Amino acid sequence: MMNALCILGSGMVSAVGLSAPASCAAIRCAIDNFQETRFIDRGGEWLIAASVPLEQPWRGRTKLIQMAARAIAEALQSTPGVDPAQTPLLLGVAEQERPGRLDGLDIELLHDIERELGLAFHPSSNVIARGRVSGAVALLNARKLIYQGGHRHVLIAGVDSFLSAPTLAAFEERERLLTSQNSNGFIPGEGAAAVVIGAPVASEEPQLACLGLGFGMEPATVESEDIPLRAEGLTQAIRAALAEVGCGLEQMDYRVTDLSGEQYYFKEASLALSRTLRVRKEFFHIWHPADCIGEVGAAIGPAMLAVTLAASRKAYGDGPNILCHLGNDAGQRAAALLSYQPVRAA
Repeated sequence: MMNALCILGSGMVSAVGLSAPASCAAIRCAIDNFQETRFIDRGGEWLIAASVPLEQPWRGRTKLIQMAARAIAEALQSTPGVDPAQTPLLLGVAEQERPGRLDGLDIELLHDIERELGLAFHPSSNVIARGRVSGAVALLNARKLIYQGGHRHVLIAGVDSFLSAPTLAAFEERERLLTSQNSNGFIPGEGAAAVVIGAPVASEEPQLACLGLGFGMEPATVESEDIPLRAEGLTQAIRAALAEVGCGLEQMDYRVTDLSGEQYYFKEASLALSRTLRVRKEFFHIWHPADCIGEVGAAIGPAMLAVTLAASRKAYGDGPNILCHLGNDAGQRAAALLSYQPVRAA
């Protein structure tokens, strides 16, 4: 398990639960919390969204800080022996080109989260503004911090919200939202998730390990019109992750993805599967937690890791080996291979 990373603990704040156990249980049961919002679509109907019900009506950047702080605090509490001062925090946020992006989604946001928690993380902490792919980029950076930087733990978090008028208006204009006039779109959401990452430790107890990572670039993005979609980027990412591990896709038991309702991304996932799976599998289920929590942008990466951790520990997944894949609107694609297994001493 050279350069493997173990997911040791998790925290999550979502529309279906204010903790990882509550959110994962709701997602397992396919319970959503989609409700009418105060926003109206072009058809004059209330927009449906997945908002996080906190005890005060926080909005904007303040709500992001509140959600992120809770998810991070839960992840720290669920993992004994983590020293925040020696642990870098890698925080995923919305990409720079996101319509209606809030101001101040930079290192100052990370410092505001530290102040909310009353903690100071290691100076190697950083913000990753790659949207849905942020979690995978954070895994790659965490690997370097642990195996080259000598850190014992790294905290990966993501926080995001699509529930602002400029963002919703821009995505409705582009026919990306699910509305009364468009069935091919996503349900906007918000949330935060965090996971504690560390190197594997020899133990007879199974651990959820990330064994391989791969990245690719898709030329035919969701909004490009003149380039045929062949899933080049996602195929490249999956093949790179498989090459790191030295196995075939048929050895994976199920998939966990960031798909949130748009046909483009389902088609891409299907094309990539047809180009990488060389052995027939009777079942290869695909999970998409956004079915329950909505499109949560940069929070989906650590949320997917939290879901796979819960499914592995409670044994309700389809097996120990999981393919995770993500992609953002700019065309960046990422894949991660996870496995829940005991770690033998070298």
